[in-house]
Amino acid sequence: MTAFKHLAILVIACPLFALSVKVIKVSDGDTITVLQGKQQIKVRLFGIDAPEIKQPYGKKSKQFLANLIAGEVVEVDENGKDRYKRTIGTIYLNGADINAQMVENGYAWAYRKFSKKYTAQESKAKSQKLGLWRDKEPIPPWEWRKR
Repeated sequence: MTAFKHLAILVIACPLFALSVKVIKVSDGDTITVLQGKQQIKVRLFGIDAPEIKQPYGKKSKQFLANLIAGEVVEVDENGKDRYKRTIGTIYLNGADINAQMVENGYAWAYRKFSKKYTAQESKAKSQKLGLWRDKEPIPPWEWRKR
């Protein structure tokens, strides 16, 4: 394989980080506030939906995310804005996809309405009964919010 092909594969495999920022607040299991220079930016984690704070596993989900990234410098791969004008993004810490870790460990659902990216991680967490999957019938946050 030529050096060019190796480079092309490397470029495709590595996300292009749009923002390198410090996490200053974890609101819940899928929303954080980051600091870029002096600007605070609210970021909604792409492709996942975590339990609401008052929902079962809501506080645990927030705590798990805080344990992973609170106070850390992370990369945000931007994926547009939501209706609340929050940046939607995939969070990376030292190259690891934090959104995936939330789903993989049972602290968020794959948000299929917007992406199928984390469905394999959800299936794995579900089969191993991790986090919220310990409940007999966990209620997805999008259903919880309708109530």
